[in-house]
Amino acid sequence: MAAAMMVATATFVSCDNSGNDAPEVTENTLSGSITETKVLDANTVYTITGPVIVEDGGVLDIPAGTTIKAQKGFSNYILVLQGGKIYVRGTASQPVRMTADVDNAQQGYWGGLIINGKAPISGNGTGSTEINSAYVYGGDDAADNSGEITYLILEYTGARSSADVEHNGLTLNGVGNGTKIENVFVPNGADDAIEFFGGTVNVKNFLAVNPDDDMFDFTQGYSGTLENAYGIWDADYASTEEDPRGIEADGNLDGLSPDEAGQSDFKVLNVTFDLRLAASQEEGFYMHDVIKVRRGAKATITNALVTGKGQAKDLIDLTDGKGNGNTASVISLTNNLEAAVSGKEINPADGYADVKVKAGNTGCPTDIFSWTGYAF
Repeated sequence: MAAAMMVATATFVSCDNSGNDAPEVTENTLSGSITETKVLDANTVYTITGPVIVEDGGVLDIPAGTTIKAQKGFSNYILVLQGGKIYVRGTASQPVRMTADVDNAQQGYWGGLIINGKAPISGNGTGSTEINSAYVYGGDDAADNSGEITYLILEYTGARSSADVEHNGLTLNGVGNGTKIENVFVPNGADDAIEFFGGTVNVKNFLAVNPDDDMFDFTQGYSGTLENAYGIWDADYASTEEDPRGIEADGNLDGLSPDEAGQSDFKVLNVTFDLRLAASQEEGFYMHDVIKVRRGAKATITNALVTGKGQAKDLIDLTDGKGNGNTASVISLTNNLEAAVSGKEINPADGYADVKVKAGNTGCPTDIFSWTGYAF
């Protein structure tokens, strides 16, 4: 287990022009284990200086308006273990912000937020994080409750320790549907903005801007619903990944267990992929697949829209060397891209009667994200 929770405090007092003391500005550092209830102070700026581990029985309670900064590096992250809870109590006027400790940060500066729950994953067993194999997730409690997240901004996440081991913005490992997650904004993160490793948790109102890899990633038996999701590549976007996508979905972990019970069977309701960069077929500047469903995954994706000046190779791809997507998938996507698709609209078309590219979808509304300050 991680070391005991370490909190270092420094208080600074300034004076206004009348000679009176102005309000105190307090800075704390955070690292180590939380084994009981730790309530942060919205008037304090916190800096993550090492892993923050919310242990079984521990609670991290973050009030509206709190800012948490993180030092650079893979080992700076927040991880909620099975039995632990996190409460991010942001509001539209006072969101909680988790960000870098410098002003000029780039994608992949720090780790991000990870939650391990006890909800089922494919194979009905348990998985373990790449951070530490002792940090397991998964189980048989679909209604497992890991807390609540509302109005959260997660910036500059996705630090990596190697080419194959990297964080996402928000990582949900076997998280149960007793957990509430609504109104989350993940700008400028490396790897995926959000990834579901199994679990049943439902997420509502999620905005992803400039993730280096996938906007929305589902794997290892995820069976919940993502409702109102909006993904954006800005005009200056460039990816360092080999196959950036809008949606990427695997039935099981990395396609290694196609015969496992409980393959991914999830829903996405109202989703927009907004490609604002110039049309290009140069690697790093086009979307490989707007929607990729593979390796036994079954997806129900309704009211999906792709729009913008940018280019995509395939709109919907259900093929893969480790197994195609489930033929019972239901997908409806409207293509409003200005540039032509360089590959196929649907790959393959045969055997997927309910997978269609059609006119008329409106995608995700934008007014629900006014609290983020992002200029649509």
